[in-house]
Amino acid sequence: MPPACCVRGSETTVRRGTIACVPSNFAAYLRVYEPLTAFDRERQLYWRRYVKDGRAIGPLDGPGRQRTVVLEALGAGWTRLPDLPDEAYVLETDETLLICPWNLRFRVAEAALSARDGVPAVLADAFVPPTLAGLAKSVVEDWRSGAKVLEQGMPRVHEQVSTWGVPLRWFVFVDLSEKQLSVRPGRRVLRYRTEISKARRRAHRAHSVLRKALGDAPITEAVEESTRWLEEFHPRSLVELDYSGLVPLLSDDALAADDSPGLVATGLAGLSRGDADSATEAYEQLVARWRAVQLLERSN
Repeated sequence: MPPACCVRGSETTVRRGTIACVPSNFAAYLRVYEPLTAFDRERQLYWRRYVKDGRAIGPLDGPGRQRTVVLEALGAGWTRLPDLPDEAYVLETDETLLICPWNLRFRVAEAALSARDGVPAVLADAFVPPTLAGLAKSVVEDWRSGAKVLEQGMPRVHEQVSTWGVPLRWFVFVDLSEKQLSVRPGRRVLRYRTEISKARRRAHRAHSVLRKALGDAPITEAVEESTRWLEEFHPRSLVELDYSGLVPLLSDDALAADDSPGLVATGLAGLSRGDADSATEAYEQLVARWRAVQLLERSN
């Protein structure tokens, strides 16, 4: 297998009977937190009140809350595409608030469309009628086209979700030195957090290495797409790779030993100097590590 697979993604789209865009109990998240100045004045006032009123929900509790909201919206009879309150993760620094909106309306619309995929038409229409599917499609296309950037002064989606594993290209954005780990009972956390300027430089460098080594391979295009996504955000944003729902699947020792960003960096360095052996070795270590997590899905 080509050594460049060391940065191959592992997103799940739609599984049998499962809507993958509904936040999973076993999912990792890639988030961008933007400073208040990235939003228009109305949104800035809203987020300030949101924090002052104590409404912000932490990353430990947020995925479960998102899942509940989306599932309740999907089970509400679908008389209309529901209007949902604006929610967000919030980081407070000495200089400003950093906001990662949940974009729940988009998530519900995306889940509705996914619910129709691969399902007989009679069942799809009973669950999500064609008229409402059309509304959901319009919402999703607006976000993906960037229409919301003009309308609300913010990029389309601040959070990406991956079930039963981490897309290995996400590790391109972060460095092993940025690891944040806690194994305290009730507060087990593993995440990597970095400035978006650093994430962009790493992404561009990785894309350049992959293009020279592999040309227009799928992995090159995937990293390019992720790089474009990062370019949508304010230059003083923060990028967070959060293992979140994968943490319960890993032992304390496994969390402490995790060096996935370092292995991806090693693989890319090997490709850049034409050292296929070191790139292959890094890839094989990554595959062995994450295959064990992905296999848990089959037994779940």
